[in-house]
Amino acid sequence: MNKLTWEQNFLKPDANLSAWNIRIGNDLLDDNGNAICPGWGNGEEQFYTDHPNNLYIDEAGLNLCARSETTDFNGKQYAYTSARLDTKDHFSFCYGKLVIRAKLPVGQGLWPAIWLLPQDQAYGPWPASGEIDIMEARGRLPKQVSGTLHYGKDWEHKVIDEFSYDLEDGTINQFRDYALEWDANAIKWLVDGHCYAERRMEPDIMPFDKPFYLVLNLAVGGWYDKVPVDESALPARMTVSGIWLYQS
Repeated sequence: MNKLTWEQNFLKPDANLSAWNIRIGNDLLDDNGNAICPGWGNGEEQFYTDHPNNLYIDEAGLNLCARSETTDFNGKQYAYTSARLDTKDHFSFCYGKLVIRAKLPVGQGLWPAIWLLPQDQAYGPWPASGEIDIMEARGRLPKQVSGTLHYGKDWEHKVIDEFSYDLEDGTINQFRDYALEWDANAIKWLVDGHCYAERRMEPDIMPFDKPFYLVLNLAVGGWYDKVPVDESALPARMTVSGIWLYQS
């Protein structure tokens, strides 16, 4: 996996989001754009926007900023705004080493995530076609990150393989390299080059042999860490300076 095949360098003067879809709202949508579940299916409390105070590029990189501000939409009111974007239909891959250099916010109720979803749901709707979480963090646990696989034939039979790692020094509020090494035999999770978890693939059981696209988001609230939101932690920023995909 030594050939650089895709790169997003957000430190370049001409950095842009041409390879990304900016998602709006609070509803999880189906492939036809119809709302199927509020809170993005996770009980999230924020409303995602494309506003320049929620999503912008500066000298530090790409920023996803969560704020305490009220949004009214379709008769509902949301107390927070933030940002979510993905590369569906622009960039997807199957197998390789994906590295994301990111600095994550600290604060109770914050939920930054870097993850992958299937470009085509070849095995059926979630969780049948899988989900690969490269990095998720709970803002109230600034020394811990997790990596997770979701799969299974349907909701009732969903499987969650989650692995957590406690940073040896410092916190998530420093730039670190979060990486996924993925091939036909295994998926590995790394932080700053250290592999902290590996899951061997099970053919005919696990759906991780198709192209997946990349998702970046900063959620506020939600079931991943169901605790009250610390208002004093807002505004909070998740900053990504670069993304690199290496393949054989």
